Amino acid sequence: MFVLIIVVIAVLGTAFFLVSRSKKENYMNWLQFFARGKDAGFSFREIELLRRLAIVCDIEEPTSLFYSQLQLDVCIRSMVRTIRMSGENEDEGTQDFLSKLYDYRKKIEMDKPRIKNGISNSRQITEGQHFRILVAGTGVYRSHLVKNDSQYLTIARPVNTKITSALSWTDTKISVYFWREDDAGYVFDSEVLDEVFSKGVSSLKISHSESLFRTQKRKSVRIRLHRAAFLYLAKADDVQGKIEIEPGLKCFLEDLSDTGCAVTVGGKAESEMRVKIQFAMDNSAISMLGTVRSIDFKEEVNRSILHIEADPLSIEVRNQILSEVFGMLPEEDEEALPFRVLDDEAAGISKQIAPAAETPQESTDG
Repeated sequence: MFVLIIVVIAVLGTAFFLVSRSKKENYMNWLQFFARGKDAGFSFREIELLRRLAIVCDIEEPTSLFYSQLQLDVCIRSMVRTIRMSGENEDEGTQDFLSKLYDYRKKIEMDKPRIKNGISNSRQITEGQHFRILVAGTGVYRSHLVKNDSQYLTIARPVNTKITSALSWTDTKISVYFWREDDAGYVFDSEVLDEVFSKGVSSLKISHSESLFRTQKRKSVRIRLHRAAFLYLAKADDVQGKIEIEPGLKCFLEDLSDTGCAVTVGGKAESEMRVKIQFAMDNSAISMLGTVRSIDFKEEVNRSILHIEADPLSIEVRNQILSEVFGMLPEEDEEALPFRVLDDEAAGISKQIAPAAETPQESTDG
């Protein structure tokens, strides 16, 4: 009997020790969770909401929300689903908290090595890269990289349809502007060494640069798509978010972020135009008012890509766009999109868009 009592006491003691240890570890884990959340810029109220989200989503290591894109996505997706089911889309506090989560999600995305790793010299530029070539006192030309080797760069002979006079390129000093995908804008000075043919293309050999000047870093995460949309020339009294009832000029939305977009239109266009883009998302109409910051004109197909910087969006529209950018919305039924049009219909826009103005400026979006 005495031995049995000893065994029972030992078992109860072990159980008590394990429970106490578990509670202590659990307490320390949540303490660490709140500390990490505070370091990440969240308020105590927001951290508590995050804690509840982590429990609901059964996140094994809740602290991972502050460094794991995958785990944070699980929680945001759960919250978006709950908002949709409960009809709390218009609740200001809910939208503010969701916006804060998206800002942090964007930070994690932007801190990825593939975005942070820039380039330091022209030998690292990849073939096919598009350039804008500035010749002081003459103008801005379009070109692209044909070949890159250790001694020089070979670029397609620069063109500008507005400049009709022939230019002797050899020994010409040039400035080369380009936007590197998912990275930043760059510029470097160079000199034309020779005029040649390379890969069947009339080209120039230009000198390398050992130092590139990084002009502008991407500020937003974007999503690539090809979605029918309408383009409108903005009126003086237009405000962000106002939905147009009448259809506008048909175009295609090529990429989208919370700070702007890129659209394809037929013909040429003019930079610095004030425009509005309207498109369907998640069974509702989205209107984005902004300014055309740069243009890529593709002469062979007579089309332009307009890179548009958006005016500040309402928090609800911004959250809706970021929900799509980060893949938090259910897939849309493409056949139900009210703005779906055939690809060649966009060419009809050319007659209603003004001639293009060339500029070396690049947008942070598109």
